[in-house]
Amino acid sequence: MTHAPSVPVGGQSFVSGDRSQPLWTKTVPRMLAETAARFGARDAAVFPESGVRWTYADLVSEVDALAAGLLKLGLAKGDRIGIWSPNRPEWIAAQYATARIGLILVNINPAYRLAELEYALNKVTCKAVIIASRFKSSDYVEMVRTLAPELDRSPPGHLQAARLPDLDIVIRMGSDSTPGMLNYDEVAGLGGAAEHSRLDGLSDALDPHEAINIQFTSGTTGFPKGATLTHVNIVNNARFVVGTMNFTEADRLCIPVPLYHCFAMVLGSMGCAATGAAMVFPSEAFEPEATLRAIQVERCTALYGVPTMFVSALEHPEFADFDLTSLRTGIMAGAPCPIEVMKRVVTEMHMPEVTIAYGMTETSPVSFQCQVDDDIERRVSTVGRVHPHAEVKIVDETGATVPLGVQGELCTRGYLVMLGYWDDDERTRDSIDDEGWMHSGDLARIDDEGYCKIVGRVKDMLIRGGENVYPREIEEYLFRHPKVQEVQVFGVPDAKFGEEICAWIVLKAGETATEDEFKDFCRGQIAHFKIPRYIRLKTELPMTVTGKPQKFKMREVMIDELGLEVAETA
Repeated sequence: MTHAPSVPVGGQSFVSGDRSQPLWTKTVPRMLAETAARFGARDAAVFPESGVRWTYADLVSEVDALAAGLLKLGLAKGDRIGIWSPNRPEWIAAQYATARIGLILVNINPAYRLAELEYALNKVTCKAVIIASRFKSSDYVEMVRTLAPELDRSPPGHLQAARLPDLDIVIRMGSDSTPGMLNYDEVAGLGGAAEHSRLDGLSDALDPHEAINIQFTSGTTGFPKGATLTHVNIVNNARFVVGTMNFTEADRLCIPVPLYHCFAMVLGSMGCAATGAAMVFPSEAFEPEATLRAIQVERCTALYGVPTMFVSALEHPEFADFDLTSLRTGIMAGAPCPIEVMKRVVTEMHMPEVTIAYGMTETSPVSFQCQVDDDIERRVSTVGRVHPHAEVKIVDETGATVPLGVQGELCTRGYLVMLGYWDDDERTRDSIDDEGWMHSGDLARIDDEGYCKIVGRVKDMLIRGGENVYPREIEEYLFRHPKVQEVQVFGVPDAKFGEEICAWIVLKAGETATEDEFKDFCRGQIAHFKIPRYIRLKTELPMTVTGKPQKFKMREVMIDELGLEVAETA
């Protein structure tokens, strides 16, 4: 599915996407059912690490079994159910099983720690949560038990916890038993004929414009916000993204990016489900060798990743030993791509049609994407042209649309804009104006051919290894430390991750501390990628005459102190 590029008219920075293909007004379960009816015998999901290989017919069976089990537990349309796990088969089954009966799936970052988990579950009042037993250094079972010690004396499915008052049901993966928790396999076997007979009726009654997914995105003012997305949001965005890459049922997509994020869940899983393509998850989290092996063994035609993932694959000592000639296309997103990396991806990874995509969770996520035949310079210096059925304008501080080539804030409108932030009308109004424009906080400019270049950020955000990190969130956590009087968090250039996190801290009078003391204060409480790599104790911070911190001055000092260079992207 190719679409006609949008070219600005009238000299203003406004573009409107192609509308020759009508929007789908179908739900997630209807999309999957239609694909399974056409391609039931084809591979749907492959997990080499665990040996799981599901055809689309298998996937539908797994989905229906879990959906019926969730009904048996008393869950009903509109209930929120969290999923806290790395990339595993259960994640995919949960994604479609929850949608099958109208539950709202809440994506929880696998790197979250206690404070973040507690906030997320309570913010959207999750009634149930599906968790992995553990992953890397995270013991999910023990973290949930820490927040809800009442589990030890609660019948499974009937939790009453002081700190998690809305959570009734905890479902854990794996075969071990934990007091108060149900096992995933047990739940998938709970549903009987009565529950299975209800599934089609429940799916058919769903409204495509209703909420079906909540994705947490870090906030500039403290805790994360729950971007609330509809069937129409994510079904169409997935379809348009893979359509730009000319996906068919013959494609096989390697997905090393995490499922909790739109990149894998929408562009990956749902993009494949929209077309009958196969989704291949090489490992629970990104590992370059596992990714290269999966591409070779599964003959993948497409690969997703942030630039650091592509670099890690290219620099793997055994890179040349893998046969990657099956590759054709894919997406590199999440951070600017250095031109030399793009050249190597095109030639050495055999991906002449790799694309760059841009968006945000609040826009489902993609609003701009390169075409497969755009030249390399376009692919590294811009984020392509506007997506179908999306409108984008660039505005100045007054809200007026600026002339072409002039920098301003990027705003998006159309089917792809979220319903809003869950239970947060104020921050929704701050982001979506009365005319339906989602204000991105990103500085951009559009040229006379409709190509968009992201040039900076209005909001105080940095991107570390493809993860959006909002300094305010880290600052508010560090302010909890009893010795902290002032703290400012900002990004500095990093060759591997694009940016690294730095914190400048002023201690309260008479206090002493070490930099490691603050890192220890963060460990286990906030995600590892949010923990500042650099911490400096200062007697004062550079301020404007009106008392606002000058982060650009702090950044310049650190760049000079550390001998860093700002990476060029084109």
